[in-house]
Amino acid sequence: MKPFLLAVVLLTLPARAYNPFAIPANKPPEPIDLTVKDSARARDIPIRVMLPHGKEPAPVLLFSHGLGGSRNGPAYLGEHWVARGYAVVYIQHPGSDVDVWKGKPLGERAPALRQAASAHNFSLRVKDVPAVIDQLEVWNKETEHPLCGRLDLSRLGMSGHSFGAVTTQAVSGQSFPGNVAPTDARIKAAIPLSPSSPRAGDPARAFGAVKIPWLLMTGTQDTSPIGDIDVKSRLAVFPALPAGGKYELVLDAARHSAFGDSLLPGDLGAKRNPNHHKAILALSTAFWDAYLRGVPEAKQWLDGDGPRTVLEKADTWQTK
Repeated sequence: MKPFLLAVVLLTLPARAYNPFAIPANKPPEPIDLTVKDSARARDIPIRVMLPHGKEPAPVLLFSHGLGGSRNGPAYLGEHWVARGYAVVYIQHPGSDVDVWKGKPLGERAPALRQAASAHNFSLRVKDVPAVIDQLEVWNKETEHPLCGRLDLSRLGMSGHSFGAVTTQAVSGQSFPGNVAPTDARIKAAIPLSPSSPRAGDPARAFGAVKIPWLLMTGTQDTSPIGDIDVKSRLAVFPALPAGGKYELVLDAARHSAFGDSLLPGDLGAKRNPNHHKAILALSTAFWDAYLRGVPEAKQWLDGDGPRTVLEKADTWQTK
């Protein structure tokens, strides 16, 4: 075939179909539970690491749990992301984790959680993230360590839900009064699940300088019983972000618990929409593939008609 004809044929061939749900049949290795010892703060930070198959370095995804959570989940996210070839690291934040409420009588749990949703614990969480990254860098070079050579920390993303979303926002570009700058430049992309804007001040000042890609996910019923965060606060984040690699998904009728593995106590009796998790997995996977792996088909899918193929009619999707 002549070169000119070959070029015409290649240009008319359809682009390789991108499928954010495609995963190998074999199951990833068992998770590894480790403890990061931050000697500077005399603080132990439990983490759970999920590694993909193989021996090559994998892009790394950090996850920060919500108030009262742990390094155990949300499992559905980690299981899919690790099957897609990412190393997933769940961070557990002492002081605002499961130990806050576990073992307490039912009537004492909500007050204990409210007390844990403090500025002090927020500060601890924000400092946990670079401490974990620092230790991962050490272990990645440490001969005989199970993480040795398995982490590509040049391609680092972070996500989190609720209090974990606020933690994610803080270390990936949000600005704070008093020139406080907890941003960690090693984080290249972020997905806050149930994000929120500051209680006081202009959201544009808080989010106007975010330099990296963000994908926000919330729902039309995404309110938080602890902290009284409403949907208006969650929706105020996206308009305040600068253009370029910014996305927002608003799932119709999705509650705060839609982003976790199970219902919250206040949701008992409510029905879960199975398409919510399907949409979350598809869009998050395409986002990581586009901005951490640089897969052009993933970005084309994300910026084109791909999202509408997994969303329901009343769901809202926007980009800038």
